Amino acid sequence: MATTTVSSKALSISDRLTAGFIALFLGAFLIWGVGLAHSMVLHDTAHDTRHSYGFPCH
Repeated sequence: MATTTVSSKALSISDRLTAGFIALFLGAFLIWGVGLAHSMVLHDTAHDTRHSYGFPCH
């Protein structure tokens, strides 16, 4: 029988805020940067992804 040991460390508030802002900016880029791009491949990919998550876009 194998035993697994898990070690965790609490993150500071600044680390959590940094991770949150990175996620926010990445998400904003994916929705607005790619979703409003003139390249039809990028736009269609973002459009289909948005519909798959249930977000209306028209």
